[in-house]
Amino acid sequence: MQHAVGSPLPPPHRPGHGPADGWSPAAHHPGAHQGPAPVPPPPSPPPPPAPPAPPVSGYPAPPSGPAPRPAGVPRAGHPPQAGHPSVPPPETTGHVPLPPGGPVAVPSAPQAPAAPDPAGTTLAVLLIGPAGAGKTSVAKYWADHRRVPTAHISLDDVREWVRSGFADPQTGWNDHSEAQYRLARRTCGFAARNFLANGISCILDDAVFPDRPVVGLGGWKRHVGPGLLPVVLLPGLDIVLERNAERSGNRRLGDEEVARIHGRMAGWYGSGLPIIDNSQLGIPETAAVLDDVLARSIASPPAW
Repeated sequence: MQHAVGSPLPPPHRPGHGPADGWSPAAHHPGAHQGPAPVPPPPSPPPPPAPPAPPVSGYPAPPSGPAPRPAGVPRAGHPPQAGHPSVPPPETTGHVPLPPGGPVAVPSAPQAPAAPDPAGTTLAVLLIGPAGAGKTSVAKYWADHRRVPTAHISLDDVREWVRSGFADPQTGWNDHSEAQYRLARRTCGFAARNFLANGISCILDDAVFPDRPVVGLGGWKRHVGPGLLPVVLLPGLDIVLERNAERSGNRRLGDEEVARIHGRMAGWYGSGLPIIDNSQLGIPETAAVLDDVLARSIASPPAW
């Protein structure tokens, strides 16, 4: 709120109005004393100009006279002449305002007799599975071959943004690794909501355990929204062990750890979520099955 400070400014002075023109107010009233006009004193001579300041050592003295007018700038009070170049407008920053990323609503199936086509629909997909199930490879392929813009967001990639102080769960699960997992999930959720708010689909992949619904599936639902479509990718244990052996770095787990994770993932059977067994499927075939599963999920969203 703006507050007025002091009294309003008087109107600007105009020639011929008021005593500033050298006229006495009495000259405009009849009957005023009309005496002889006083003789003005002779004007005093102007002061001599000040000598120019000595130049600073190493720098030339500034030029005398008015500053040169830049090219293209008209004189004050004169509009630019025809054919005269005008001053170019300032450059813009290129900032593109983005709409706010709110929770993703449950997608509605189009009112058509044919089955919904997920390849041309803006979706938010959560691909669940154990280490070695092929989540990242399938998610990348699925995102690469859609007819609408689609982003792939991997929880492991975001989690590994932490360089110094990275809490690797392979060295022991503790409060730090738990906190970094939670932070990575929340960051992925924010990114997905921003992409979806701008018409870009998202597929996220994470090893969500069915026995931890508050942290896993419930956390994703809070971060992204109820319109998130979860799909479980669960091949056989022998396939998971074989694919895990081909991995390197901190993403390669021990066989016992892989078997333990795979056993916990079996809890998704009977949960109501769609499950894809890609034991005998390549990446393109698994992506095609994923499209079919998503079409059914759009027509009848799973309760989770």
